[in-house]
Amino acid sequence: MSSDAKRLRSENMSGTKIGTHNGSFHCDEVLACFFLRQLPEYKDAEIVRTRDPAKLAECDIVVDVGGEFNPKEHRYDHHQRTFTDSYHSLIPEKPWVTKLSSAGLVYLHFGHRVLAQLTQLKEDDRQLEVLYDKLYDNFVEEVDAIDNGISQYDGEPRYAISSTLSARVGHLNPRWNSKSQDTEEGFRKAMKMVGEEFLDRVDFYQSSWLPARVVVEEAVKKRHQVDPSGEVLLFSQGGCPWKEHLFALENDLNVETPIKFVLYPDQNGQWRVQCVPAGLHTFNNRLSLLEEWRGVRDDALSKLSGIEGCIFVHTGGFIGGNKTQEGALEMARRTLQAAAQSPTNGSS
Repeated sequence: MSSDAKRLRSENMSGTKIGTHNGSFHCDEVLACFFLRQLPEYKDAEIVRTRDPAKLAECDIVVDVGGEFNPKEHRYDHHQRTFTDSYHSLIPEKPWVTKLSSAGLVYLHFGHRVLAQLTQLKEDDRQLEVLYDKLYDNFVEEVDAIDNGISQYDGEPRYAISSTLSARVGHLNPRWNSKSQDTEEGFRKAMKMVGEEFLDRVDFYQSSWLPARVVVEEAVKKRHQVDPSGEVLLFSQGGCPWKEHLFALENDLNVETPIKFVLYPDQNGQWRVQCVPAGLHTFNNRLSLLEEWRGVRDDALSKLSGIEGCIFVHTGGFIGGNKTQEGALEMARRTLQAAAQSPTNGSS
């Protein structure tokens, strides 16, 4: 038995056992084991890596092996022919239809408690639910899909991506021609690696991503104080990542008239008016700044628009600048007024 295997056993002070398969390891069971180790009842659990049914039967919880999915008995395998579950099939209000691996299964059943432990947020806190969804969407689902052999897209890829978390876990397995095929040390390294990455992602989303959501939500709620149309947001500080949050909050807050413009100061204390894109992955805008302003600068733009303090409007029409907040707001208002009079101005 390797020293690492002995350590996995000697660290167990509770008698609790987490079972998973031995041999080559994959990102999903490594991540599942890491999740469980964050919970008080499994914090000091021994990780038993085996395919022996008798030894697995002695484990308090089993992941990625055993041919059984039975949450009541804490059995979380996904390899059986009858298993087809996704988040959506088990929790219909969740949108994800990717088949679950052991990582997704454990996250689905224990993820709220794991995040409550890591963030000190209450399990019923709305922010924890937002964080929970975000981490599945941007961390765990990838592991589920790769483990289950689900392609990200149809057709031939233009280039290879070989640095995913799952790939890096795979590289910690012994090479096919290595003299030693002991996987215990590699498994331990893999669990440390995926744990560090997950914790880093949790920290980012809690300390940066969620505060940005709070800022955007406040701006959405106060939008009618900026302009009666409710189509302009104001941020008192620039740099806040707003696009993803805005699209989600418009839906959550039942915003009937889509927001068209965002105002914020730049690093020089001047003001920007930025168009809201039609979606997260498009360069088309819900409403672009006036076509006749595009590519015009400074005094020429102020004279053309009749708005003092103009600095520029990008040739793409998606952003403009003014020396003052009032000037930037007026650029948005004039564009809204023109669109109301001539709907063909539209997006571009």
